Amino acid sequence: MLRAGISFTQLRGLSVGVHPQSQTDFLKGAPHRKHPGVTNLKTVRLPEELQKAALAIIHACRLTNFLWSRKRAPEDATLREKATSLEEALWKKMMWYCGFNVFSPDVDFQLLEAQITKKVLTELRKTTYRWSPMRYDEDLGVVYMAARLAGGYTAVKRALNEIKKRDPCFSPHSLLDFGSGLGTALWAGHSFWADTLKEMVCVDSSGAMNTIADRLLRGGSEEGEPVIEQVYFRQFLPVSPKMQFDLVVGAFSLSELGSQREREDVVHTLWRKTSSYLVLVENGTKEGHQILMDARNTLLQKQEKAAYDPRKPSVFAPCPHDSPCPKLAQLPLVPCNFPQAYIPLPLPGAPDRQTEKFSYLVLSRTASTTEEVNGGGPDWARLTAPVLRRPRHVHCQICCSSGDLKRVVVTAHRHGRDVYRCARSSEWGDQLPIIRPDDSASRSLD
Repeated sequence: MLRAGISFTQLRGLSVGVHPQSQTDFLKGAPHRKHPGVTNLKTVRLPEELQKAALAIIHACRLTNFLWSRKRAPEDATLREKATSLEEALWKKMMWYCGFNVFSPDVDFQLLEAQITKKVLTELRKTTYRWSPMRYDEDLGVVYMAARLAGGYTAVKRALNEIKKRDPCFSPHSLLDFGSGLGTALWAGHSFWADTLKEMVCVDSSGAMNTIADRLLRGGSEEGEPVIEQVYFRQFLPVSPKMQFDLVVGAFSLSELGSQREREDVVHTLWRKTSSYLVLVENGTKEGHQILMDARNTLLQKQEKAAYDPRKPSVFAPCPHDSPCPKLAQLPLVPCNFPQAYIPLPLPGAPDRQTEKFSYLVLSRTASTTEEVNGGGPDWARLTAPVLRRPRHVHCQICCSSGDLKRVVVTAHRHGRDVYRCARSSEWGDQLPIIRPDDSASRSLD
């Protein structure tokens, strides 16, 4: 028997855990297709001045496939471990072949040892990735521009859009672009904060790349007036350890460093120079994702002894938590990456649209908890795979603030109309209001 005064409809609402008054709080009057968790941009187009400048000096083809397949340089410790393992396996095989009499006077031990060493070196040469640093002269710089200008700009702009969307009060006055290359971070930052950015420093070890980036700012010529003022090109980072920038960007640059130790040193240096946000972007490959996760661990777990800024780093995006990446615990290993559509340079044979798949990491000194990052609102989960829309339900793979990776079936009946419609309107890489962890329709992917 129902208690007097409680209708069947009200009782049903209580049974499925829907709270009508709280469902629309997080929308803040916005339509569902533009809910606060949407971070995808419309199809990105290069600024008109940048496109004209690039077309004026392009005379080469693409490097995309080579750069996409590029791996990290093998570490010395890894090579030694592999060589020791190969040597032990060969000695066991040789001892079995010689009937465990390899030390007898009838066996030339020195010759046998030399043969095994030669086989180990030969196998290492066959199976070890031959990494070498990229040396960008003017010709290769132009080739890189043809291959990566639009895609690199798109990835950086999408990462910076996360800050622009979720921290609208952030108004940077200074920007540091490490490994600036063609200056895509400069152009992307200017597209969001043109009114406040007063100092932009581009650091690249290649003088030729700095020259090309400067010509892009001047409309393709060497003597034209720059489209963006107050831009300074350097081949080395500023010396003063106390000098900080509101926004620091390192796009596709950590992967060009020769060792893990060197990457750790650079990441610490960039963090020292960060007063608000540090943005790191790499290719959306296993290598690129692993490089970013190593950088994440470096800053979260290996604090510097002498820190001029005592504020600790926290993960702003894309992870909704500071825990280890749950994707690294899965087999087969699938990188955490995100797609963004863009219009490439209108070169002969180029498609009308392409998709840039990238991985990124944004660390902040200004927010230390998920609640602070989201403005005191609900927790938000990150969509880490394409949304599968089905009649009356949506399949979502989300990374939660608890550090878990889950696959959730969202329905209007179970999760409420607002969450359901937001889920249908979202894309891979967007955020969603957190789904209840005790939901019977959710399944952990661990």
